Amino acid sequence: MRALRLALIAAALVVGLANASPTAPRDGADFMTLATPQPTQTVGKKVEVIEFFAYHCSACNAFEPTLKNWTKQQGDRITLRRVPLPFQGPTDPEARLFLTLEAMGKLEAYHGRVFNAVHVERKRLMKDADIIAWAGENGLDKTAFMETWNSFGVQTRLKRLSQVAEAYKVAGTPTVIIDGTYVVSPSQVQQANRIQDAGEVMTATGQVMDALVVKAAAVK
Repeated sequence: MRALRLALIAAALVVGLANASPTAPRDGADFMTLATPQPTQTVGKKVEVIEFFAYHCSACNAFEPTLKNWTKQQGDRITLRRVPLPFQGPTDPEARLFLTLEAMGKLEAYHGRVFNAVHVERKRLMKDADIIAWAGENGLDKTAFMETWNSFGVQTRLKRLSQVAEAYKVAGTPTVIIDGTYVVSPSQVQQANRIQDAGEVMTATGQVMDALVVKAAAVK
């Protein structure tokens, strides 16, 4: 009996994957729905989109151009927030760098530069000293950077990141949350649709996100 039940479960999973489509995504295949949806920071009809990422994550670096283009195409329909996943715990240097740049108002100018430093220039930005040195070498005012790096606001947000990730059930990167409810990632879309080509994975992920934005907007 137990073997029969397992066989039926496996068969149902295969059927679910076979029916998955990025333009008509299925819950449990192309995306997941949070059992406890999280509150959003948007007002009106705008849909909140959150990307959990890490600078050292090669998949995040590969996803970045897709996310930027997708965000432009969505226009005023969404607001995008990025949240660093603290792989090294409550003092994670990479996450601290992101929060510092954000607090300084330098994120737009430096977000891509950090990815480039890590994945093109092969800089190791996993320790405080290395990040502080890199910031000084790349045009950031050292005094202002250190004041923000050590500020109460940055430290407080840094310590809360693990709780935020847990609330959204995020364990890997990149992971995208649509309106506090739907969870999607390139790896999940790839598995659901059995896509091998990296470019096709990114296109399909964008299609799933398109559909989920429409789904979320319909109930606002």
